[in-house]
Amino acid sequence: MSGDVTSTPVLTFTPEFKTHSPRRLAELRALGPVHRAQLANGLQVWMVLSEQEARRALTHSALRKDASPAEEALAAVGFTTNRPGVGLGGNMLESDPPAHTRLRRLVAGAFSPERTRQLAPRIQQIADELLDAMGDEVDLVEAYNAPLPIAVISELLGVPEHDRHHFREWTAAALSPPSDAQRAGALSLNRYMSDQIQLRLTEPSPDLERRRAERGDDLLSALVEARLRGDEALSDEELLGTAVLLVVAGHETTVNLLGTIMVSLLRRPDQADLLRARPELMPGAVEEFLRFDPSVEQTTMRYAAEDLDLGGTRIRRGDVVVVMLGSASRDIVQRDGGDSDVLDVAREGARHLAFGYGIHHCLGAPLARLEARIAIASLLRRFPELRPAVPLDEVPWIPAGIMRGPRSLPVRLR
Repeated sequence: MSGDVTSTPVLTFTPEFKTHSPRRLAELRALGPVHRAQLANGLQVWMVLSEQEARRALTHSALRKDASPAEEALAAVGFTTNRPGVGLGGNMLESDPPAHTRLRRLVAGAFSPERTRQLAPRIQQIADELLDAMGDEVDLVEAYNAPLPIAVISELLGVPEHDRHHFREWTAAALSPPSDAQRAGALSLNRYMSDQIQLRLTEPSPDLERRRAERGDDLLSALVEARLRGDEALSDEELLGTAVLLVVAGHETTVNLLGTIMVSLLRRPDQADLLRARPELMPGAVEEFLRFDPSVEQTTMRYAAEDLDLGGTRIRRGDVVVVMLGSASRDIVQRDGGDSDVLDVAREGARHLAFGYGIHHCLGAPLARLEARIAIASLLRRFPELRPAVPLDEVPWIPAGIMRGPRSLPVRLR
């Protein structure tokens, strides 16, 4: 890897760095907008930290999802997660136009603001059922943060309830650095979704017919029908890749968003009390949470198809670039003259890049916002004495990968 910055690579994604990444990234951002870095899997990348350069990188025509220019570097660290059928490839997130445009169009309608609003009563019902089942002390991640978005995306896709408990384990593994466990998790998820697709390609089962009668056609069935019609030229690999992406992006991001929100509120109980007293602040507060500590800490990788400049740094063809969305979001407030390290649920018009920018802006953003508003408001309303059961400095964080969030969060509810 080459460029104008010649310092030793920053070993950024150690577990210690991940735990304290907002502070550590702010220190790096003060030194410059682009830095040489090393991911947990050993791959060297260019890390973009500032808002201005983040927007440029996320829309630059030379930075693409086609990994061909970086094949040698990726192979050296065993990176395989974007391979269709065994990893997390064959979908819109890992595609460039025109394939990206075609694949995104296939599922865009299911996540429109209007369709999302129709899910609010069901999301509230799921939240209430989970809250009803809680004892006096629980791990909030396992009892609430994880099962709520898993239930929502599973119902959208038409996945049977008795199979959903696997999703959390498989996706967490699939998003971790290359290892036997990572490859096994990604492969298990691909095999399961392949089986669900085959179920819809063959004679419909009574269980599938019952679900259709209750809630109409599920999203996975609609994708299968598009494949059968051939009107969108959807290949078998793209069908499977899209299904796997919807499972992963449809719940893992929200699981960790709920976790980062609750850690922030447990650190600042005054902010939780303010939301209880003024529930009308919740929509704006969710934007502030997304700015303050987003669950998708960095983008997936982009590959330089030609030489370019970012923030005074020369990026060469074949170099790998990642954008640190959390750092860029805090930079927005700092550039506006505010205190980016202070959580303020009453902040008006909080701006951020938590859902990305450009053509890969998160399609599920309306759903994530809705789930967060309902889940957090319901939890705060139900349990006014909610407090941590362990010192917050002892809460374990995801040690590697693009996600940020607590792995567990023990709390006392009463």
